[in-house]
Amino acid sequence: MNQKSSQTRVAAIVGPYTSGKTSLLESLLYVTGTIDRKGTAADLTRVGDMASENKKRQTGTDTTIAAMRFLDEPWIFLDCPGSSEFTQDVYNALTVCDVAIVVCDPDPARAVMAAPLLKYLKDMAVPHLIFINKVENTKAPIREIFDALQGVSDLPLILREVPIREDDKITGFVDLISERAYAFKDGEYKDNVSAHLVKVPDSLKHDEERREMLEQLADHNDALLEKLLEDAVPAKEEVFSSLSAALTENTVVPVFFGAAEQDAGVFRLLKTLRHDVTALQTVRARLPEMTAPAAQIFKTCYAPHIGKLSYARIIDGEITDATVFGTEKINGLYVIQGTKTVKAAAGEAGQIVAFNKMDDLKTGDLLYADKHEPNPFFPEPLKPVFALALKPKKTGEEVKMSQALAKLCEEDASLQVEFNKDTGQMLLWGQGQTQLETALEKLEARFNVSIEGSKPKTPYKETITKSVKVQGKHKRQSGGHGQYGDVWLEIKPLPRGTGFEFTQTIVGGAVPKQYFSAVEDGVREYLNKGVFGCPVVDLSVNLYDGSYHDVDSSDQAFKTAALVGMREGIPQCGPVLLEPVLDLTVSVYSEFTSKAQRSLSQRRGQILGFGGHDQAGIETIQAWLPQSEMADFVVELRSLSMGTGKIDWKFDHLQEVPDKDAEKMLQQNT
Repeated sequence: MNQKSSQTRVAAIVGPYTSGKTSLLESLLYVTGTIDRKGTAADLTRVGDMASENKKRQTGTDTTIAAMRFLDEPWIFLDCPGSSEFTQDVYNALTVCDVAIVVCDPDPARAVMAAPLLKYLKDMAVPHLIFINKVENTKAPIREIFDALQGVSDLPLILREVPIREDDKITGFVDLISERAYAFKDGEYKDNVSAHLVKVPDSLKHDEERREMLEQLADHNDALLEKLLEDAVPAKEEVFSSLSAALTENTVVPVFFGAAEQDAGVFRLLKTLRHDVTALQTVRARLPEMTAPAAQIFKTCYAPHIGKLSYARIIDGEITDATVFGTEKINGLYVIQGTKTVKAAAGEAGQIVAFNKMDDLKTGDLLYADKHEPNPFFPEPLKPVFALALKPKKTGEEVKMSQALAKLCEEDASLQVEFNKDTGQMLLWGQGQTQLETALEKLEARFNVSIEGSKPKTPYKETITKSVKVQGKHKRQSGGHGQYGDVWLEIKPLPRGTGFEFTQTIVGGAVPKQYFSAVEDGVREYLNKGVFGCPVVDLSVNLYDGSYHDVDSSDQAFKTAALVGMREGIPQCGPVLLEPVLDLTVSVYSEFTSKAQRSLSQRRGQILGFGGHDQAGIETIQAWLPQSEMADFVVELRSLSMGTGKIDWKFDHLQEVPDKDAEKMLQQNT
């Protein structure tokens, strides 16, 4: 077992939404004596509920940072959001954590919800353990829940405890290493660590579970394996040491259970963390070589009355409010507890601190010696799948809105801002509707910018199906010089995806060369908004004849003549509406494949094929889906897959909309 640590250790509390992560944080604070009384979810008085966005949504939308001491050792817990829409925040927080506690629901049918996170932790070599929460009322056997979780974990799970049941209710547990029994009681162990030790029930047989645990550990410890082969009983200290090493090396995942609302099982969890987790050992292994003082920025926040805060974990050495990294001098150093930010003079290795108003720092930067630079191993921004069209509620605040959005995207790299030139809308892209609506609430609360968010317009296009020749003539005489321009245009359809081509085959100077560009300008101006009010694509226009006057002709006259010709010609060309179609790769667990396929088909999707995945149990669906259906599909996929479905997409092609549907689609687009 590890010796007592003077350095602060950091644990992330992660897991699916509704699993009880914030309740676990509250219990940890209470059991360690950091708070005297617990808040409740009902009245939103828990430490993890304090952020205004969390209160309004009644769910975690941001990572809460909470410091505490357990048996006089410093700890920081990061309560991370559970919704898949805030996954970026989770990934960023995990870069500075020594261990992750994966909080799971006790329903075996919901074990799949933890699968994406377990896969990520394994791939990123983040040591982690599982805490099955809310067992106070579960009817399912712990073994059944354990087996369901093992089915979605690439790493072997080790059951550390077996339940004690009375009248079909879990009232305590037996620790499989120490073989001691403990009873669940309110305020567990807060005042007296040994108060709830009980006798192991005679009826509880746990030899098989203990043997299984030892055999799994022996797979990673030759000395332990040798003893088991010789039917020798290993010392408890040796088993504890073996488990600690396996957790650090990320080769096994210990599994505990309890009920955070009643503080049940929480002290045992803390004891395991204390004995088995080493400060900064695995964090440093994931970073390049750095010279002290060193830190990793994992989060950026613009706080009211303070300004920009760069949250960092100190990796090595001491950092003070006078430390300089390159050209960046720290303007203020803070420690964080929930929503409270307290100024500090210095921070030591292991601590999480916040630097104030260091404008050049970005999330993901490494600070060390005399410089700062991006961490090449920091999580990439997630690709956005959902958008809202933005419009300031007050006129004249477009610039203010743009500046605030830039800061918001700096806080969350999974947000992106785009101006769509086809629809003329400013779009905010992200992972889902809740994330984007939360972002708009932050804009108002932090930057005093009120913004309306709405469903974006679909960037429809138009094209033509027939060729025509048409004259465009503009003539006006009002005394003095008049205006005269006369052009003959041949308009032809081109293959889909070709774009637009302008040519001229003028013979004999019917239209002087100097006016060719003006004619093209007039044609292009019309193509910005065709018969249906959408950009016109995939056609060619050839200027093949016309006439001019030496006195009255001008660039403006020929541009206007071209506009007249296009207005008359395009309606005769059999115009049709085109809608953008996306190429989707949908990744879902096999149990959700048929539902996802049905959802795509109901939204006019075309299934192209099915494939495997590098992760066991996952299937991929390749499909084409009209862009107008994408937002609804994202929402439904999250629902039908318990938040585990993922989408990768790109624009593929434009397809013709049947005449009977064109008017309806355009009306929905207004």
